[in-house]
Amino acid sequence: MAHWYCYIGGQQYGPVAEEVLRAWIGEGRVTASDYVWTEGMSDWVAAGTVPGLFVAGQASPPDHYSLVLVPRPEGSGGQTPNGQITAQARARLSGYWWLSVGFCFVLGLLGSGGGIPYIGPIIALVLTGPLQIGEAVFFLTLVRRDRPEFEMMFRGFRNFGNALGAYLLAALFIFLWSLLLIIPGIIAGLAYSQVFYLMAQDQRLGPLEAIRTSKRMMAGHKWKLFCLGLRFFGWAMLCILTLGIGFLWLTPYMNTAYARFHDDLYPLRDGQPSALPADTSDRPLVP
Repeated sequence: MAHWYCYIGGQQYGPVAEEVLRAWIGEGRVTASDYVWTEGMSDWVAAGTVPGLFVAGQASPPDHYSLVLVPRPEGSGGQTPNGQITAQARARLSGYWWLSVGFCFVLGLLGSGGGIPYIGPIIALVLTGPLQIGEAVFFLTLVRRDRPEFEMMFRGFRNFGNALGAYLLAALFIFLWSLLLIIPGIIAGLAYSQVFYLMAQDQRLGPLEAIRTSKRMMAGHKWKLFCLGLRFFGWAMLCILTLGIGFLWLTPYMNTAYARFHDDLYPLRDGQPSALPADTSDRPLVP
């Protein structure tokens, strides 16, 4: 009987028997756009292209472990030019500018601890992780062509412990790398940039697992993300000249572009990774 490997959200699972794979498909834990491989196949393929796994034209059920209720679109494996990513971000913000501006303003206010003397920094420390997951949910929903909602800001609190742990660990690791020199700290920040997008889409991810998965996803893509950030430098200078008011519009623009960058990191449906990922763990899909 065939045994299968799955590649979901940057993480490999398996080997599992085919009946287990079919059960996961039925439960929506493996979608048609997720990648599978079994012995005898020359490459990973999208599960939806394997004859018999999915009924033709039938969409898989939503993943009930995800806080983002819109299915992930196909990506290009990180090959889409940054100019195209920013153009897509501007197009998707059309009709949602004011909602996004209001969302980012309130998010920034809460993330700063509301400016409350003495206890504000403590509040910010506790809230930032869950709020960053909520931010990821909002902007992933936006770039996936569904209507985002204000309440998405608080969805990260459903996974409060893991969100707080991921934020503290990532901040600690970046700080330690920065002690060497500023450049290693920047590289670490780029490597951990996908943590909260991943946790928004899989509540099962623990802090360390999310950090490791983000590092794997960003392998070979850190410079591209750095260059994407540089595209906003000139706009940021102009925002300073407006006494910071321009950041009300620049912040949602940046967040939308970064969310689109995340979705684009996933491989094309018609063929991708050329070999099995390095992690060949037999960790099951469910705890």
